[in-house]
Amino acid sequence: MTADRPSLFQVIGAPHPDVAALPPAAPCEPGVSVLRGIPYDIPEGSRPLELDLWLPEKAGQSPTPAPLVLFVHGGAWRRGRRDDMGLQTRSWSPGPFARIAAAGFAVACVDYRLSGEAVFPAPLDDLRAALRWLTLRSDELGIDTGRTVVWGESAGGHLASLLALTHTEPPVAGGVIWYAPSDLTTARGGYDPSNPASPEALLLGSTPAAVPELTRAASPLAQVHPEAPPLFLVHGEDDSLVSRTHSEALADRLREAGARVELWTVPGSDHVWYGLTEAQAEHIFNRSLAFARGVTD
Repeated sequence: MTADRPSLFQVIGAPHPDVAALPPAAPCEPGVSVLRGIPYDIPEGSRPLELDLWLPEKAGQSPTPAPLVLFVHGGAWRRGRRDDMGLQTRSWSPGPFARIAAAGFAVACVDYRLSGEAVFPAPLDDLRAALRWLTLRSDELGIDTGRTVVWGESAGGHLASLLALTHTEPPVAGGVIWYAPSDLTTARGGYDPSNPASPEALLLGSTPAAVPELTRAASPLAQVHPEAPPLFLVHGEDDSLVSRTHSEALADRLREAGARVELWTVPGSDHVWYGLTEAQAEHIFNRSLAFARGVTD
């Protein structure tokens, strides 16, 4: 007697990301390979979410798994690409993620649902899902998600801050946060919490002032606690899009809580390091990478 075969509904879909085969690794730069377009989650009613993974040469072969950088792109929560670290890095060769991998990290650059697709906390949930998937597949990838540094820029830095401050399984080892909003509750610079057309309102699905509890939940400043992981906050002194007071206020709150934080406000720089030379932008990148090394060694 033969067993009933699965229904068409059961077999028609692609394999679930938890068990799907990984794409082949392609050489990228000497000592670095990259796996592109790996599905990590399929939120109900949404597109599959993917990540790109840069791996150092001996990931999966060394007895010591590689620490992880989880990179979160910017774009006002409305746009952006997972493999874009911002204006000043786009012409680099090798690119920024290959450089981080060459330093011994695995680098996961992740999709998350944008505000035109779903409202907060959806993008934060997506980052949690990515970290869960990376932990599940860590043995075959040769990575250690117990040594994860979240690195984000602009809106991605905001989400990275929230992940660092609130995620517990596994806890995040540290965060590199570039020119990110930290407080959606208070008017700062050009931001007005009563403006229904602001990127923050689109993120929340409502005017921030009208949903104070949700706005507070979406504000890293309100999530600070004494056990917060070390954070490296870098902000242009002349930032015209996200006031540097966001990073200054977050640094002050972390210090008051007794958590470790480093704040660097960069003279002469607008948002996305606009106004700096390539050498100055590389200096910021290199200091950020050194911080990541320091919290994962």
